[in-house]
Amino acid sequence: MIIDILTLFPDMFNSPFNESIIERARSRKLVEINPINIRDYALDKHQQVDDYPYGGGAGMVMKVDVLLRAIASVKREDSRLVYLSPQGQKLDQENVARLAQQPHLILLCGHYEGIDERVMDSVDEEISIGDYVLSGGEIAAMVVVDAVTRLIPGVLGDENSAREESFEAGLLEYPHFTRPRIYQGQEVPEVLLSGHHEQIRLWRKRLSLTRTLLKRPELLLGRQFDQEERKLLEEILFNGEKNDR
Repeated sequence: MIIDILTLFPDMFNSPFNESIIERARSRKLVEINPINIRDYALDKHQQVDDYPYGGGAGMVMKVDVLLRAIASVKREDSRLVYLSPQGQKLDQENVARLAQQPHLILLCGHYEGIDERVMDSVDEEISIGDYVLSGGEIAAMVVVDAVTRLIPGVLGDENSAREESFEAGLLEYPHFTRPRIYQGQEVPEVLLSGHHEQIRLWRKRLSLTRTLLKRPELLLGRQFDQEERKLLEEILFNGEKNDR
């Protein structure tokens, strides 16, 4: 997979993409990530990338000619151009999985008051990472790259890990425990030590449902519960389970 990032601040991506899972994925050639400086496509001697908005108003607007030259430099027939924008569809795991299927992503990072509207004819979709204001699209692009890279086959050591994480099945993830077995009087749940795989699976499903109900109940709205989930949810509601053990 190739991810090209059009940005005014390419150096912002140096450290995040040279650490941990993303660095390993890049070194194994599973993903190619290219921060591209939009200023390189400004033709004047001052490399001007923004100008005052027509009609007046505060702030500056990124120039259509500069942006379209930058886009044209990387766009292919199989590219998908994503503009990181507060007006976009909110990023969730379903969208991440969809983007991870693309062979070539172009992430456009806005700045200032945004981009000239005429650029939108070249944009395939807008993505937002939340209802708050950032200085530019760079941090949002980092979030998208991190989330998408995890789903590229071969990136994670255990392919089941991505499938079992929070939101992957529309539920929050169950709690995890490791050594020591007892610490400051707190013990690991006995079921996890039983070696009984079916009981462990049901315990984890029950705790995923419990956590989702308590912490993010809106995720359950409109969910099509299977028979097992309905039974577990009834047990949770009638037994009044309020903890993670």
